Amino acid sequence: MPKKSPLVIGHRGAPGYRPEHSRSSYELALAMGVDAVEPDVVASKDGVLVIRHENEISGTTDVADRPEFAGRRTTKRIDGQPLTGWFTEDFTWQELSTLRVRERLPEVRATSASFDDAQPILRLTDLLDLVRAGSVEHGREIGIVLEVKHATYFAGIGLDLAPLIARDLRAAGWADGELPLVIEAFESTVLGQLRAEGIAASYIYLIEASGRPYDQVAALGAHAKSYKSVVRPKGLDALVGSVDGISVNKRMLLVPGNTIVADAHARGLKVFTWTARPENAFLAAEFRGDGPRGSFGDYEGEWSVIAGTGVDGVFVDHPDLGVAFFRN
Repeated sequence: MPKKSPLVIGHRGAPGYRPEHSRSSYELALAMGVDAVEPDVVASKDGVLVIRHENEISGTTDVADRPEFAGRRTTKRIDGQPLTGWFTEDFTWQELSTLRVRERLPEVRATSASFDDAQPILRLTDLLDLVRAGSVEHGREIGIVLEVKHATYFAGIGLDLAPLIARDLRAAGWADGELPLVIEAFESTVLGQLRAEGIAASYIYLIEASGRPYDQVAALGAHAKSYKSVVRPKGLDALVGSVDGISVNKRMLLVPGNTIVADAHARGLKVFTWTARPENAFLAAEFRGDGPRGSFGDYEGEWSVIAGTGVDGVFVDHPDLGVAFFRN
């Protein structure tokens, strides 16, 4: 990755301004100066890796308005939780390619929602090519922080994500370390599988503020360790040698007196955090303004606390604001 600290990472592109994971969202993030962009990957029925926030796509595409797909609506258990909607693994790539993307949070981001239904879904290979070309166009090295979604679930239905990801990274020239690549997941198992595939990348373990990783729940049941235990000294000790760092929910860094970053750094681990957003809807209570959910609150106050921890990378939805703030 570029030698900057903290890295400013366009979270799903620039979703504060364009529907997340759309081509225009990524192109805008590159133009606004990010060090990297972050796609989420899930799989189609025929093993094509597509870029969506989740495998359930009714909130981010026009699928619910497409009568030819009405019969695909169903209920599944994803990571142990029931979920009703339309799922990428029930569609071929040819079918998915006919859908158009939509803003996931239209009540908060009306401007972004004005770009609904204008762009198709991207494949992982599309984005790999886009970022490579964008690095040339903008004259700087730009990386990808690739998030693997629901790997245990997909493996359970016969769609192992690790070999599919390795296939696409190799085909696009991103597998051998020539281009800046980070791979992250909330499940450590798939990170180990991609290491075993020989993919040259930095590996980052995503950490939620609560709950337990589903791969461990599936394997160990009630004995699975919590995410919170991972950021304690003994938990961090256990990560050394298996991953290169962690990426924590920003709420964990906003807890007064926390030593997560210092403890990780002492063990040679990097720390990223997600997601720095300026709207009241996403700010911690003490930084919210008096306006509606979509209005900007005291995001600079919140981001100052985050920056003060010494974090190595920050995911942002508004890349222009992130670059302006974290580069000062």
